Amino acid sequence: MMELTMWQACDMVTTVPSDLIPALDLSMLRSDEPGAVEQLGRELKRALEDVGFFFITNHGIAWELVERVYDNARVLHALPAEQLNSIIMDADHGGYLTYAAGTSYASEIAGKVRTPNLNAAFFAHRGGYRSGNRWPELEGFRPLVEDYMDRLVDLARGMVRVLASSLELCDDYFESHFDDPSCTLRLSHYPVVAYGEHDWGLAPHTDSTIFTFLPYNEVPGLEIRPAGHEWIVPPQLPSSFLVNSGDMLKRWTNQRFRSTAHRVRNQANVDRYAMPFFFGARDDALIEALPTCVSEENPPRQRPITYGDYQRWFLNRNYAKVTGEQAEASAP
Repeated sequence: MMELTMWQACDMVTTVPSDLIPALDLSMLRSDEPGAVEQLGRELKRALEDVGFFFITNHGIAWELVERVYDNARVLHALPAEQLNSIIMDADHGGYLTYAAGTSYASEIAGKVRTPNLNAAFFAHRGGYRSGNRWPELEGFRPLVEDYMDRLVDLARGMVRVLASSLELCDDYFESHFDDPSCTLRLSHYPVVAYGEHDWGLAPHTDSTIFTFLPYNEVPGLEIRPAGHEWIVPPQLPSSFLVNSGDMLKRWTNQRFRSTAHRVRNQANVDRYAMPFFFGARDDALIEALPTCVSEENPPRQRPITYGDYQRWFLNRNYAKVTGEQAEASAP
């Protein structure tokens, strides 16, 4: 087996098997090959039970579009402060999150010492309880971002069919849960900084959603901690998306599928930009243990909750200064 040398956050070298994070080739799904959903479902099941992360290739999104969004993210974050401050996000609207305005309180793995995350970000929402967005006065920005999000929604909906197969459910089992999905695109900026002992670009955490799609990034900084491993840097796979499962999928599957910890520190000598796309169920979808994930010996481990109620708790827990609403310390 080929080995890849990777760096941990503590600057110690570790070797990571090249097949630790599997790659799912979606070309056969896009061409409707017989058995494609079932084959990819088996691959997805192994990925989410073992690692909680996987790559997708041949996904059908033109990489030129991805690069254009990256370019616009750089332009956005370089806008004058007064222009960015005019589109500040709040509890109901997407918009700009100023540098170090968020702290990772929702995830216990963030550690005992919690410091503000050293990044700035722009959030664009679609669906869910957040009713609108605050767009910058930047020519072509809004239609570009909305087009990109539309394509990601289509991609994610295709993966939902594969998800159903991975759980031995009929292909359309989740259709009503994702007919109006809750989605957020985050355009993050991690400047070059000197990190203190407890400082992070984004502190250790798990994502709150179903899937997160992260496009290939030339500037490293993401570190993940799969079960049975220390912190590692995932391999670079150009023109791919790195996808991870989140807290709500873990809850839906009665903890069969993982929600794997990850964190960010920009230790490069250039600014880092990242564009995670968070894909979730409709706001009122009831998240309760799926029928194929429970038995007499393995009863539900958590109570049912609507997708939106969990997201509201997560947002208020991490961004109370922005939303103006406090959340309970423990997850609902």
